[in-house]
Amino acid sequence: MTKQGPHLTELGLPDTVRACLFDLDGVITKTAVVHAAAWKEAFDAFLRVREGDGFRPFDPVAEYDEYVDGRPRADGVRSFLASRGIDLPEGSPDDPPDRPTVHGVGNHKNALLLEKIRTGGVEAYDGTLRYVAAARAAGLRTAVVSSSANCRDVLRSVGAESLFEVRIDGVVAAERKLPGKPRPDTFLAAAGDLGVEPAQAAVFEDALAGMDAGRSGHFGYVVGVDRVGQADALRAHGADRVVGDLAELGGAA
Repeated sequence: MTKQGPHLTELGLPDTVRACLFDLDGVITKTAVVHAAAWKEAFDAFLRVREGDGFRPFDPVAEYDEYVDGRPRADGVRSFLASRGIDLPEGSPDDPPDRPTVHGVGNHKNALLLEKIRTGGVEAYDGTLRYVAAARAAGLRTAVVSSSANCRDVLRSVGAESLFEVRIDGVVAAERKLPGKPRPDTFLAAAGDLGVEPAQAAVFEDALAGMDAGRSGHFGYVVGVDRVGQADALRAHGADRVVGDLAELGGAA
């Protein structure tokens, strides 16, 4: 039975919340910066071949936040390239990384990401892990919602897989044909799998696309996690509260 009253107050949540839905990269693990670096390397390589050495490089802060962060891989490719007036053929999911297609560019990014994770490892945000444990101790249901197809492996690498009852990631989304963020469908699926209404769930996100998903899905509370100095943008995209770390919400001391 879900505990109420001061337990949820100590977690910084409304007492109507019954479940917590957490993004992975930038919220649970310190992988958002690794994703940004992999995207930059992949996009710059593509642009250099297409436009020559005078190409305008990918901005791993502004353009990453605007066009890529939180979105499924192929959507990120389409979104960024469209901003540069570039329209590529889709190709197929098994395209090699050097093929000038949406999937080819995306596969190049993923290969770079996996290599960076393999060589540099993955770290978790301790404040988040303590907060998730505190939420579970208070009787709240928990899920991880990520566009990453590598979500399960990353969670296992930091020993956090058992903290989440439900996982809706890039693999599950593809199987269920769920559109990714900024659409709310993956978060809605997580809430449904946990047996709660959207209004009974809190969303924890660091991406602007995740904020949009949380708001458009009419979730009960949306927490923006600001790791890169975009607090105002997180609020503008629908955050009810913005924190630098989930430890600030309480329950994670």
